[in-house]
Amino acid sequence: MVRRVLTLTSGRIAVVILALIALLALLGPWLAPQDPLATSDDALAAYSGSHWLGTDYLGRDVLSRLLDGSRISVLGSLEVASVALVVGAVPGTLSVYLGRFFEWFTLRLADTLVALPFLLFAIAVIALLGNGITQAMLVTGVLVSPLFYRVSRAATLAVARSPYVEAAIVSGASVGWIVRRHVGAKVLPPIAVALAQTIGVGFVIVSSLTFLGIGVQPPEPTWGGLLASDLGYLSHRPWAPVAPALLIMITVWACNLLADAIRDVSGEAGRALANDRKARASRRAAVGPLPAGGSR
Repeated sequence: MVRRVLTLTSGRIAVVILALIALLALLGPWLAPQDPLATSDDALAAYSGSHWLGTDYLGRDVLSRLLDGSRISVLGSLEVASVALVVGAVPGTLSVYLGRFFEWFTLRLADTLVALPFLLFAIAVIALLGNGITQAMLVTGVLVSPLFYRVSRAATLAVARSPYVEAAIVSGASVGWIVRRHVGAKVLPPIAVALAQTIGVGFVIVSSLTFLGIGVQPPEPTWGGLLASDLGYLSHRPWAPVAPALLIMITVWACNLLADAIRDVSGEAGRALANDRKARASRRAAVGPLPAGGSR
């Protein structure tokens, strides 16, 4: 699947952008030209050689805070997606095989989670467990998990009545073996699409919570926190929110672009794309190279 995704222009663009964001998360604290927490008397400064993106209201270097805050933003979104994947995909797949009661219970639970306003519920849980990015992302991941539950359940139902699956059940194969051997390959592509989309949603969620000051302790830098602090001083630095907002937008766009690329190369669409490329390659091989003098 990875090789097919990289054959698409959209897939290559998405992978390059997300790889750069991942490098920012890994190397951002070391690439920061100054201490992101150090204050100075040069508050709300414009662009300069010493401060490429200016300074905030406490005189802290904005570029350093953006680079340092990328780690929390990226790890938070990955935590949301990972929790949602585990909490949603596993019960969604098993609900087809573990009986009516388990199916009914997980369906009602998924409906309940969909009905809950995630932001208010996250605030309530954080108030009980303490203000921390891990608590916030765990709660948010659980609330996003119904997406994976429904995707994995629908994909499993599509193959649950296949002759080879029924033959495995009749032969006495265990549920775990059937899921690993037959169901997993069919469920993986739609789950991969949902995972890419959820990582983008995770960036929006992390940015929204940190924009409100939830999940982080000041003066810890985050993209959403930088956006919130910049909005209070638009009269002095009207361009300040552009950098964090642009980073969030580009990252979410790349995640959605990757999800579209995975969807285009998987399932029937992927097979049609592969067959079309094979047909074009066969036609080029049959025609052969053009003569040196021009057309045939």
